[in-house]
Amino acid sequence: MASQPNLSHLLPAARLRQLACDWLREDAPAFDYGGYAVGDRQECAVLLCKSPGVLAGFPFFEAIFAEVGCSVEWLQSEGAWAEPISRVAEVRGPAKDILLGERVALNCIGRCSGIATSAAKACQAARESGWHGEVAGTRKTTPGFRLPEKYALLVGGASCHRYDLGSLIMLKDNHVWASGGITQAIRSARRVGGFALKVEVECRSLEEALEAGECGADIIMLDNFAPQDLHPTASTVKASFPRATVEASGGITEDNVAQFVGPNIDVVSLGCLTQSARAVDFSLKICRDPASKPPLRNFVF
Repeated sequence: MASQPNLSHLLPAARLRQLACDWLREDAPAFDYGGYAVGDRQECAVLLCKSPGVLAGFPFFEAIFAEVGCSVEWLQSEGAWAEPISRVAEVRGPAKDILLGERVALNCIGRCSGIATSAAKACQAARESGWHGEVAGTRKTTPGFRLPEKYALLVGGASCHRYDLGSLIMLKDNHVWASGGITQAIRSARRVGGFALKVEVECRSLEEALEAGECGADIIMLDNFAPQDLHPTASTVKASFPRATVEASGGITEDNVAQFVGPNIDVVSLGCLTQSARAVDFSLKICRDPASKPPLRNFVF
């Protein structure tokens, strides 16, 4: 079996450090009274996974503790499925610094793992239908936390879709209305987007989809179509523009994704993967004796 790719190589080290620093500064902008109380005795803390899910967010967790001078040793692999209660990592460093990074790091790994879990479930449901297209997230992300959330989608096996407004020219309904129509919107976008950027158009009817195809849209999004309307529309669009990518979006969840995939659908995008994912529960517990590895029953939750 081939080893999983190391997705952390996607992340620029300077950006990781900046995010970790910003998050820590938000949580401790002045005095750390609890840190004063515990001091700088060297300790070992165990990261425990307390609910089932896909493990994700390791580079961000590690960057947070590196910023406060602590080291992390991983006991499981990113992308693996974890069952409760299991050890995931050990964190070593001064007590005050472990506790300084604790909540920020737990928030990050819990959120990332929740998104990766939702993405993995949606991908599995789509694959079980015999479909081989791409399950994608959307730009419905948390302000200031987009990079971890997009990264978590990848760990879960989904596509990021566009990262930001400059990654892909997406013309949504408001762009079309404000431009005076699909044809005008595409022409204006092509003028400045050049050869390097694809153009995607959000379409609410077969007529709009055919107009987008006639104007050379690279990706035709069929938005908010019921499954019984989606598939015949997609079939007509593909027959007319076989090189165009057809995306289905709107109202798709990990529970109903199988109804939206089909032979003429290339991509399904789900805003719920980042918007509604339930965080995986983690805790970080300091061992009384760092030299030993106490059984899990000795931890108090």
